Amino acid sequence: MAFTPKAVIAAPAQQKPTPARDLEVEIERAARFVRRHTIAAIYRAGSGHPGGALSCADILAALFGAELNLWPNTVADPDRDRFVLSKGHAAPALYAIGAHHGYCDATAALALRKIGSPFHGHPHVRDLPFVETSTGSLGQGFSVALGMAMGLKLRNSCARVYALLGDGELQEGEVWEAAMCAAHHKLDNFCAIIDYNKLQSDARNDAIMRLEPLSAKWRAFDWAVAEIDGHDIAALLRTFRRAGATRERPSVIIANTIKGKGVAYMENMPAWHGSVKLTRAQAEEALEGLGANRKEIREYLDGV
Repeated sequence: MAFTPKAVIAAPAQQKPTPARDLEVEIERAARFVRRHTIAAIYRAGSGHPGGALSCADILAALFGAELNLWPNTVADPDRDRFVLSKGHAAPALYAIGAHHGYCDATAALALRKIGSPFHGHPHVRDLPFVETSTGSLGQGFSVALGMAMGLKLRNSCARVYALLGDGELQEGEVWEAAMCAAHHKLDNFCAIIDYNKLQSDARNDAIMRLEPLSAKWRAFDWAVAEIDGHDIAALLRTFRRAGATRERPSVIIANTIKGKGVAYMENMPAWHGSVKLTRAQAEEALEGLGANRKEIREYLDGV
């Protein structure tokens, strides 16, 4: 699907390969764009899930900025890497990183949840070409990603599959069936990332269904496990590289994150999980906290 480019909030052009620190700076810039764009889209929509979209911004920026061999240059290539946003309610962050890398128009992507817009509240595979599968029902995206990894293995493809899950999503039995299957088939082309912000829609995970000891659970399923700070770009890059070099086992990265990261009044607050309507004052405060100036705030919120 093609979009008409617009001048407002234009996505930055991709850069040529840079030294390690320059790459980290570029990824940090991308994550900041994702957070700003997410706030603006949810404000304009009048609803959405800001907490979990903000917590996974650094993960998405690192994946799309340094790890994935993706669309648009290889959209027809069966050996492209795949990314599945299993926690589909974080769709605004996926649209924002897509806009940053030129997979869609940044201004068009602000039409979140609008009638006739392809930017739905959860990703839809038939409406956006960089969406690999529709997600939303928790656990199902991870299972589809497993199927992709199995299919690529059967074809002896060099492509890899990455799936981003929410921590509350791990309370679904379907996730653990898929985890058992992936290990049984030694899918070393499969990497799961857990956005471990410790909160879900109503309260802390521990108050709803305890997940710990989480690392031990994945190890018991014979996955290669890494636990890191999910906002540390250098750690994310190192761990993705290590996962890519792992053989005979799938990899899981438990990324410890902060729900609502970057917006002070949202951080670690379950109320900002989703189904929220941002007021103008809240949206302006959030964007200002994310470093936007007054002109940029007007562009994001009003399009002028």
